[in-house]
Amino acid sequence: MDFALTDDQTLIRDAAESFLADVSDSAGVRRAATLPLGYDESVWQRIGAELGWCGVAIPEEHGGLGLGPVTLALIQEQAGRRLLCAPFYGTVCVAGSGLMEVGSESAREAYLPRLAAGELRIAVPLSGTDEWLRVARGVRARAQGDGWVLDGPVPRQLDAAGADLLFVFAAIEGGGLGLFAVEAKAAGVAIQPRETWDATRRFADVTLRGVRAQMRVDDPERIEHGMARAAALARLYLAAEQLGGAQQCLDLTVAYTLGRKQFGRPVAGFQAVKHRCAEMMVRIEALRSAVYGAAALAAGEASPERVALEGAMAKQLASDTFFWCAQEAIQLHGGVGFTWEYDPQLYFKRAQASSHWLGSAEELREELAAALIDGGVAA
Repeated sequence: MDFALTDDQTLIRDAAESFLADVSDSAGVRRAATLPLGYDESVWQRIGAELGWCGVAIPEEHGGLGLGPVTLALIQEQAGRRLLCAPFYGTVCVAGSGLMEVGSESAREAYLPRLAAGELRIAVPLSGTDEWLRVARGVRARAQGDGWVLDGPVPRQLDAAGADLLFVFAAIEGGGLGLFAVEAKAAGVAIQPRETWDATRRFADVTLRGVRAQMRVDDPERIEHGMARAAALARLYLAAEQLGGAQQCLDLTVAYTLGRKQFGRPVAGFQAVKHRCAEMMVRIEALRSAVYGAAALAAGEASPERVALEGAMAKQLASDTFFWCAQEAIQLHGGVGFTWEYDPQLYFKRAQASSHWLGSAEELREELAAALIDGGVAA
């Protein structure tokens, strides 16, 4: 694959880097993590209303820019690099992809224009494939009149505390699974914030008791094949975020070791330190190729099965690379790497937490092996 960024993609990436360096620097991240919703609402409004990031991958007929997966992945890379505290990943990358891939025409018309304009915040579940199916089957959806009523627990909803809508998978009476939109403030919805390892990203446990859904989101004829592509895109955008985090771990480490001196010379001058930083760079560049390649494939005419393979491959490599770079950053910062005052611990926590979202590296490698060997899918 001959891949190169267009001038527009380079401009958007550089603009995202500049904007996030200003509003989501170390002090900004730490301040946002202490706010009630876990993010600065003024920053979120600027992302949606001024920058138009929410509509980057949404088709033009639904109010978006129609720029596709590559451009969104570039923005996600910068968001991960700066640990952006905002409902961007859940709303735009996960919910937006789900709407485009499995949503009915009425659901797309109702939600995509508002999402593209930055007017909608949507909470989504993040878990491994097996756990997602178990949780989905634990929520019951029954038809009532011309609508649906939902009951059951939905653990680990991303950004639920400040959401306008909750996207919930549920087992339908009579068989099958469906995706439903529930108003976060609807009667019967209980949201309990959850204390997590990563303070820069908020989760909550949701309980539904006789809640009337605003809409059934999925098109039953699209959900089976559409879910594979939607999950692959969600993994791809998470891998892009992890790529950005790994890159920042390297940047922080190089800056620190250049300024830190031992025996009258910068620590960065010692061969052992150089080798470890070089290994970080090699792993990051390999991951960057994997993420950009998967995004370019998703932007083309590849089959859902092939996109699913590439998304799983990128996510498992990103999880391992980000975790490795984060722990190396802590080690190369010495004793201060573990302390609250320095940033490597923030990236280590994000790396540890995100490695379990949408499938761990081990689970995804098992999926890949089954698809490539047992399933006979061409690599």
